[in-house]
Amino acid sequence: MVNLWEKSVQVMKEGQERNGAFPASPAFVTYRYSWLRDGTFTAYALDVAGEHVAAANFYRWVHGVVRHYLFKVEDLVVRRREGKALEAGMFLHTRYTVEGDEGTEEWGNHQLDGYGAYLWGVAEHLRLSGDVVFLEEVRGSVEGVIRYLVEFWGERCFDCWEEFGDRVHTSTLAAVYGGLRGISRYVVVDGVQEVLAEIKGFVERECVVEGRFCKSVGDERVDANLLWVTVPFGMFDGEDERVVATVREIERELVTVGGGGVHRYRGDSFYGGGAWVLLTAWLGWYYAAVGNEERARELVEWVERQADEEGYLPEQVAEGLMVPDAYGEWVGRWGECARPLLWSHAMYVVVRRALRG
Repeated sequence: MVNLWEKSVQVMKEGQERNGAFPASPAFVTYRYSWLRDGTFTAYALDVAGEHVAAANFYRWVHGVVRHYLFKVEDLVVRRREGKALEAGMFLHTRYTVEGDEGTEEWGNHQLDGYGAYLWGVAEHLRLSGDVVFLEEVRGSVEGVIRYLVEFWGERCFDCWEEFGDRVHTSTLAAVYGGLRGISRYVVVDGVQEVLAEIKGFVERECVVEGRFCKSVGDERVDANLLWVTVPFGMFDGEDERVVATVREIERELVTVGGGGVHRYRGDSFYGGGAWVLLTAWLGWYYAAVGNEERARELVEWVERQADEEGYLPEQVAEGLMVPDAYGEWVGRWGECARPLLWSHAMYVVVRRALRG
């Protein structure tokens, strides 16, 4: 029987390119890109597993890529000060080829959450590895990203699913908050406390509906990525009544009947809107954080059942499909769902470590 912890660490390490990049799914052609968000959580999982060299190599790769494109930030700042319009194509991309080039597909490239995740991930690497000297290797990109997020955190952008680019998303704001807050332990950021207070205040005013958090400003649905407001980005405590109400709604709306996997959001049609392995692990991470070990282990066991005979975890499974008729359309377009997905393996490692076993 495959040891899924060991297999997951192996999959992440073997999936890493020599230059440090993490393609989202090495065996799935469409996902031969490295997303800052996916890669950061993969690097974090490796840090959690004690694989600090591999994690550092990813952040070095991000550093090189971001430094190459930081001229965009300066251009954006100048345009804003001159009162000129800012268009989505002018912003930093959040996914790159493994060689470090911007992607060319018509996907939602302007996503601020990846940059928040990067800052958070670097801070966690410094904390977990104890190698605070590493900061000097990536300081240039870190300081550039800090400026980028301080200046543009309130801009509309695509969410972490590459969708809804005309909105401001709660999970994105949580990632930006967590990144700025985390890195401020290591880098002096002028006015960071004021910015953090602004972001949190905005979320409390604009992103709460009926006592719980909502997907985006103007979209009252619950999305499983709302877990980010507490784990890992720490905008709100896990026992905050609004967080508890959000988790209750996730359980009611997005967990397959019978205690199965977690879906993204109501009405999701991507591969029919199946249950996501990484989100199921994420919900388990939340429960582990608030001390509900029994529910956390139930979710971990569901994740473990999704591994194939070789121990590979997919992106999602066709369970409790939101839009069943869309499943065949996506299979016809891209083939069977991505497997292995590095982010799925990463979140399994994270939740297992959170449960210490």
